[in-house]
Amino acid sequence: MVVASKLINGIPIPRLDGILMFPVMLLGPPSASIILTRIIDGKQGVRKILSRMGIWKVSFRWYVLILLLPPTLILIVLLFLKNWVSLSFTPNFALTGIFYAIPAGFFEEIGWTGFAFPKLRLKNNFIRSSLLLGILWGLWHLPVIDFLGGAFPHGKYLMPFCIAFIVLMTAVRIIITWIYTNTGSILLAQLMHIISTGSLAIFSPPGVSPIQEVSWYFLYAALFWVIVLIILLINKKCKKLK
Repeated sequence: MVVASKLINGIPIPRLDGILMFPVMLLGPPSASIILTRIIDGKQGVRKILSRMGIWKVSFRWYVLILLLPPTLILIVLLFLKNWVSLSFTPNFALTGIFYAIPAGFFEEIGWTGFAFPKLRLKNNFIRSSLLLGILWGLWHLPVIDFLGGAFPHGKYLMPFCIAFIVLMTAVRIIITWIYTNTGSILLAQLMHIISTGSLAIFSPPGVSPIQEVSWYFLYAALFWVIVLIILLINKKCKKLK
């Protein structure tokens, strides 16, 4: 809708058009989710999604995990790289980044967690559902992915950046679905999405080159996957996830 004519004619996409694509991207999942829920499950299904967005009375440990996990892992990676590789990795501190994250987390999770994940779980186990949804979530960002991060445009490193981004988003999605499975709260899924996206927007170093951005995204994704694997192993032993 926003850039199709430019893509067809081989015209470079200006940054403003890239920014204009974000609202379209954010409205896709909730719109599809509400429409499909109304068709498949009727008004009761829509009310069920809305009711799960109101579940906030859960153990305080979930809020601690959500608020601390993404920013802590990002700062560990960036501070390590700053001290041992280059000052270019110095973390930013742009608090306004959280305001970009709030609509992303609020709207998208109505679709991903409110509709897509529960439907996937009807025929798949937790791991398969989470992995598939994580990959789809990462691919959903492809139209705007070159406008993410601080190294726009990524040039010849765009494909490695895409891979690093999708690997990271899949790990984050597993944490989101794990939180939802244990709490039944779409609200907590929205909060985890907001904190994850907000942490990237706030702390991403603005002075990195494209290859440096790919490097720190891969390291962040690897560290996030370590946390995911630890959580999955603990839950497997406790037989909490099937």
